[in-house]
Amino acid sequence: MRIAVTGSIATDHLMTFPGSFGDQLIAEQLDRVSLSFLVDDLQIRRGGCAANIAFGMACLGLRPFLVGAVGNDFADYRSWLERHGVDCESVHVSETQHTARFLCTTDDNHNQIASFYTGAMAEARLIELQPVASRVGGLDLVLVGPNDPDGMLRHTDECRHRGIPFAADISQQLARMADEQIRQLVDGAAYLFSNDYEKGLIEQKTGWSDEEVLSRVGVRVTTLGPKGAVIDREGEPSIHVAPAPERGKVDPTGVGDAFRAGFLAGLAWGLPLERCGQIGNLTATHVLERVGGQEYELGQKVFLDRFTEAYGTDAAAEIAPHIRCYHP
Repeated sequence: MRIAVTGSIATDHLMTFPGSFGDQLIAEQLDRVSLSFLVDDLQIRRGGCAANIAFGMACLGLRPFLVGAVGNDFADYRSWLERHGVDCESVHVSETQHTARFLCTTDDNHNQIASFYTGAMAEARLIELQPVASRVGGLDLVLVGPNDPDGMLRHTDECRHRGIPFAADISQQLARMADEQIRQLVDGAAYLFSNDYEKGLIEQKTGWSDEEVLSRVGVRVTTLGPKGAVIDREGEPSIHVAPAPERGKVDPTGVGDAFRAGFLAGLAWGLPLERCGQIGNLTATHVLERVGGQEYELGQKVFLDRFTEAYGTDAAAEIAPHIRCYHP
């Protein structure tokens, strides 16, 4: 299954605040917030939603096609991704802008306050998908991830025009994009990804109920944080996928991207939706245990052992013929 992953490619600047954001907010003065947080730590990591997802898929043994826009400072990052199995031939390099920057502060309760500098990402609207499809022999699925809004709309429209199934993952751009734009991105998606908060925001901004959204998409996948994930289809019972136990919580940045990587890997292998969600949950757990969206290693034996512990021998036997982790 040939999957193109479109979306942001960025450098993450991750900081830690030793306290709770909520303790610093005054309910009566939320209309004029002026706060500064003294942070204890700064980690600079490779990131961006599309790059994180493509990295995770490659670590599981696939070769995803990364599609996005970067600056001429991308050389080292490109080498890293290609060394891990990501196809970067369709990444657009800006002649004038730097690669995007994500600046995020996380408190002790894993709440986050973040800002995103667009930079070269604004040029994603210049990218045509047909040359990508022609180069790789056709596309079976395009993930339309958070990106330049005009780029997201262009990719979605092109998928409809060319009959390419697409997965909608609006994520961080939900707050910025207009209601009608959200409807355009969601309507007709083969898969719709969001977390539980974003699920409610999608329904609010589109004006569609949960049932109406399900009538317009093939599969709706909602991550629930420590409660796992739920997979919904119109006229079918919900599938709740239990979380994979973690070995400590370090940083949540990139956890949702890793879930998508695992889920898409399962789709590429033709596995049932429940198995897709389970692979997604375990991949996400690896990210939670590290700082940064691409600092984890997936070991073939360890991954299958942990999958067996979380979901049982029969489930592990079903995925074992497909998993080809980068490390032994």
